[in-house]
Amino acid sequence: MLPETSPETPLPADDDPAGLLARLIAIDSVNPDLVAGGAGESAIAAFCAAWLAGRGFEVHTLERRPGRPSLVAVARGSGGGRSLMLNGHLDTVGLTGYDGDPLDPRVRDGRMHGRGAFDMKGGLAAMMTAAARATARGPLRGDVLLACVADEEHGSSGTEEVLESFTADAAIVTEPSHLEVTLAHKGFAWFEVRVEGRAAHGSRPDLGVDAIAKAGHFLVALEELGARLARGPAHPLLGTGTVHASVISGGREPATYPEHCSITLERRTVPGEDAATAEAELAALLGRLAVTVPDFRYRLTPGLHREPFAADPESAIVRTLTRNAEAVLGHPPAVRGEPFWTDAALLDRAGIPCLLFGVDGEGAHAAREWADLASVDRLTAVLAGTITDFCS
Repeated sequence: MLPETSPETPLPADDDPAGLLARLIAIDSVNPDLVAGGAGESAIAAFCAAWLAGRGFEVHTLERRPGRPSLVAVARGSGGGRSLMLNGHLDTVGLTGYDGDPLDPRVRDGRMHGRGAFDMKGGLAAMMTAAARATARGPLRGDVLLACVADEEHGSSGTEEVLESFTADAAIVTEPSHLEVTLAHKGFAWFEVRVEGRAAHGSRPDLGVDAIAKAGHFLVALEELGARLARGPAHPLLGTGTVHASVISGGREPATYPEHCSITLERRTVPGEDAATAEAELAALLGRLAVTVPDFRYRLTPGLHREPFAADPESAIVRTLTRNAEAVLGHPPAVRGEPFWTDAALLDRAGIPCLLFGVDGEGAHAAREWADLASVDRLTAVLAGTITDFCS
């Protein structure tokens, strides 16, 4: 339950970013790739499409995966100006285990609680309201695009689909950043290592090879790799890359030598590293074990990977947003990097200069989640000023 520290505050109308945030929280948009049977993005995409169309935006719905729509809303410019895309995701993680009703937005002590309030319907509400305000008096010179995307919490298929049909001169991803300018984030690469043994009765060590025991050599070496990475060159905003074992499985019964042991691991990467460099590290590590450990046999299989991201701090969009943030906040915004991955890396790979800037709050993926409403208002003001300046 929410803490009983103060009475609840009535919710504002949805022309206000806080009111729009409440409407968005109340729509179940759990990613079904994370939670079987999750509602997906259909209902929330329909709501956002209607809200934006009602404010003069040209709305395009993209739905290559049935039931997983993304939308791009465009305010066409009069010509001769730079275009700007604002990107925010519609999906959330699951509702199970949330403390209270996750779809019942409540305001207490200036904070709006509910699933997705922080990650990232607060940013979604701010970017929609900001774009509506910035274009309300007539077209700017450049186009304003709002990409409200599906599936960021799992595979980012929404932003990938958007980028097949739309581009812009710059972009802002409104992931939560505590009103700090985020210019870099880590990437990741997943791998499976299958250590091979030989099944045999537990009474026949002459015949069996214990895959789990052999895997222990790999786990020790993996820990040593992590320590070497921590001592290596550090990115100024992100530090060093990391590696950890995530899932392990093997064996069938107490009286049988296990014929294989599988380990899933994650390598978090910083700029200058990628999935190929991570795979080469692991292949070298495993190759040394195959030479030095008797009967050590393995198979290394790459899985999903995403690149790290680093923005140019001197790009026009970074300078424009930073100037507007300083005007709204009353001080220069802090600059930071994030350890997690976002869709900014996909925009950057597509040749769109971008950065992250979003609300303050807490509880992403947690039992309690909230967004600071003052930060939602400030974010809206920063984004509206940035849109006006950049697209004029």
